[in-house]
Amino acid sequence: MSKPELYVDFNEMLAPDLVLLSAEDSKAAATGEQISLHAGLHVEIFMDNFDEHGNRDDLVACGVVEANTSTGWAAHVRWCCRIDSSGVRRRSEL
Repeated sequence: MSKPELYVDFNEMLAPDLVLLSAEDSKAAATGEQISLHAGLHVEIFMDNFDEHGNRDDLVACGVVEANTSTGWAAHVRWCCRIDSSGVRRRSEL
């Protein structure tokens, strides 16, 4: 089974390898399928992005879902994604 591909906003990073994922217990995948989120779920994440010529070149990463333990501005979010050691890349780099 392939990993679900979920949209994130990489501007909502809590740490260099941690991004907010969802305030709900499920999230729509790029395919439209509703994915039930739980700790330990391996996912692919992406954000729309464009290169210097205006061509679409999304930012992508792989990671694992974990519960959000942050306080402050992000406390309302239930789930985060811990990005693996490959980090965030452009889709064209894969």
